[in-house]
Amino acid sequence: MISSAIIPQPLAKLPWRLLFLIAGIGGIGFITLYSAAGGSFQPWALKQGITFLFFLSAAVAMSWVKESTIKAAVFPAYAAILVMLVLVEMLGFVGKGAQRWLDLGFIRLQPSEFMKPAIVLVLARFYELLPAGSVRSWRAIWPAGLLIGMPWALILVQPDLGTATMVLLSGLVVMFVAGVPLRIFLVPGITIALAIPVVYQFLHDYQKRRIDTFLNPESDPLGSGYHITQSQIAIGSGGIFGKGFLNGSQSHLDYLPEGHTDFAFATMVEEWGLVGGAILILAFAAVIRWGMRVALNARTRFAQLTAAGLSATIFFYASINLMMVMGLAPVVGIPLPLVSFGGSAVMTVMFCLGILMALERQQRTRNTLA
Repeated sequence: MISSAIIPQPLAKLPWRLLFLIAGIGGIGFITLYSAAGGSFQPWALKQGITFLFFLSAAVAMSWVKESTIKAAVFPAYAAILVMLVLVEMLGFVGKGAQRWLDLGFIRLQPSEFMKPAIVLVLARFYELLPAGSVRSWRAIWPAGLLIGMPWALILVQPDLGTATMVLLSGLVVMFVAGVPLRIFLVPGITIALAIPVVYQFLHDYQKRRIDTFLNPESDPLGSGYHITQSQIAIGSGGIFGKGFLNGSQSHLDYLPEGHTDFAFATMVEEWGLVGGAILILAFAAVIRWGMRVALNARTRFAQLTAAGLSATIFFYASINLMMVMGLAPVVGIPLPLVSFGGSAVMTVMFCLGILMALERQQRTRNTLA
């Protein structure tokens, strides 16, 4: 028999445990959207299923991309996305009071979604090129701050506080893993904390209402606090084992707003209870753990920083949404990836997973050759 080391077996080299986990999360999203529509594949479940399968296939295809190819594309891709963010500000499509999209006629692009993984990749490449002895110097800080700050500011003025926050957090994770001293993060953190009362005065009215509602949702349960209040009711009414599939009263009677997008987790937990919610959370934790193992086993600095940063991006996606629907964080419009309806989050997460699979595949190849 000819060894698989001589003739690669593409299917055998795929991370099947990860793919089964992703398929399971996507399946939960599919049945949640089916239920949210009252037991119908339209208008959300079928479209989400097709989107999920398309981007999952794209992620698997990306797993064959070489690390050198990824490195070569990083800076041009970051520059292109930054230009698109500037064009959004100049020519962008306005919807729901925000200017976040480029209308190309056949499709509306949201460049800020591309920046979530791009900020990780560009910082990983920057710190790989930086001499090891300079990582604790000013040379390691101000360029990284500029790389993060430019897209962060452009996304914030769209306005899109949730995406801007994710770009900032993912970038800071890469800086921290790269070895930037902790004190560098403490000083700006304290400064931001002291500046919060001043910054609050310059926020849009709807952003102020979100913060006020987060601090005291009961102050206006039928107005600005309605989303969080109904979400908490839906989660609490599910109990341990839930009300059963297609039996969620909060979502089916339209008490729960956005039950198919931002608050899809509340829709799911009302029907499947604490047990169902815990299983979904553990599935996300397993995916993130797999990504961190890729970072720990990385042979290059770029792979290490990229894997850690992309895993953190997926973590922030899931954790911010879960905290949001439980009333532990302000409502900032971050969906639960692969569960909430919407192609943008699916695309971003699958891109992250595709890059992670590519890095993990090359680790296996090196180990086999060794």
